[in-house]
Amino acid sequence: MATTQEWIAEAEVVKEQMLAGGGGAGVFTREQIASMTGLEIFNAMMAGKLPYASVGKTLDYSPVSVAFGEIVFQGSPQSNFLNPMGTVHGGWYGTLLDSAMGCAVHTTVPAGRGFTTAEYSINIVRGAKVGTVYRTIGKVVHVGRQMATAEGRIVDIDGKIYAHGTTTCFLFDMPKI
Repeated sequence: MATTQEWIAEAEVVKEQMLAGGGGAGVFTREQIASMTGLEIFNAMMAGKLPYASVGKTLDYSPVSVAFGEIVFQGSPQSNFLNPMGTVHGGWYGTLLDSAMGCAVHTTVPAGRGFTTAEYSINIVRGAKVGTVYRTIGKVVHVGRQMATAEGRIVDIDGKIYAHGTTTCFLFDMPKI
């Protein structure tokens, strides 16, 4: 079983690659991705050839690994994500799960196709702690022509589940350049 230090080191390698390749937080253009599959887009992003999502910078999480139909993000809630009761705000869980589940779907789309979240549902089953490292794992359940579904989990180093969810995404043809 991996240690927290190994998780952190693994994520740092990916972050360094994303920055060393000239990538940064931002938005890619349709011209940059027109001929790329969703999986190719993520591989280019993680290699620093395309910008990565600025929401990851804002919420302190980044991709760690990607494969067809699956993606893993890693991050830690910061104190600025606490609600007035001192617990991690539900929006933190929702954003991470929406990202992982949607991006898992994105890895399956062919060139010229896109996706958007139509609906997602989450269940928070355990309170996350500020500064603790978590991984959010998104996995595709089904991909059709117009709709796809995926599931996700937020887990700690011991595999304990902190939240889980499902999503339905619309699939569509990207507008022509």
